[in-house]
Amino acid sequence: MRLLYFLFGLFFTMQTYAQGNFVQINGSTNINSFQCINNKFRAEAGVYTFSEKNLPNIILKVTDFDCGNKMMTKDFQKILYAEKYPEMIIRFISFAKNQKNFSAVVEVKMMNQSKRYNVEFGLENNRLIGRKNVKFSDFNITPPKKMGGMIVVKDDLNLIFSLSTKI
Repeated sequence: MRLLYFLFGLFFTMQTYAQGNFVQINGSTNINSFQCINNKFRAEAGVYTFSEKNLPNIILKVTDFDCGNKMMTKDFQKILYAEKYPEMIIRFISFAKNQKNFSAVVEVKMMNQSKRYNVEFGLENNRLIGRKNVKFSDFNITPPKKMGGMIVVKDDLNLIFSLSTKI
């Protein structure tokens, strides 16, 4: 019976990892860098589909972001007011194939602030990978300071999308 539970757990872990869905936010301070990842979401059908009439809306729980250490994760969630605004929404407005890749207009909504971005996506192993530089200030967030201002979080962030898809 233990072997069955082990195999089921291994299969589930492999399925989750193979799915490849994540949103990663990379940032830095005056002394270090950080990355916070949310990989706890998935498409209803298992993979995201992209057509003119069916573009995905991705709802991320802010509390599902993990920054690799408890204090950093707690600070990140506090910056995004996770208790008041528990969700971050990524909505695809448009999606088109260009010469080698795909281009999309993506609306990111955090803390009741929405901002649209043009994002280029590449296709790698049935996953759409996109990157976009954004800023805390795009969402009216003042980058925090810690330890009496000795540690200052920079305004610039790098947003990375990885979505399992069938195209």
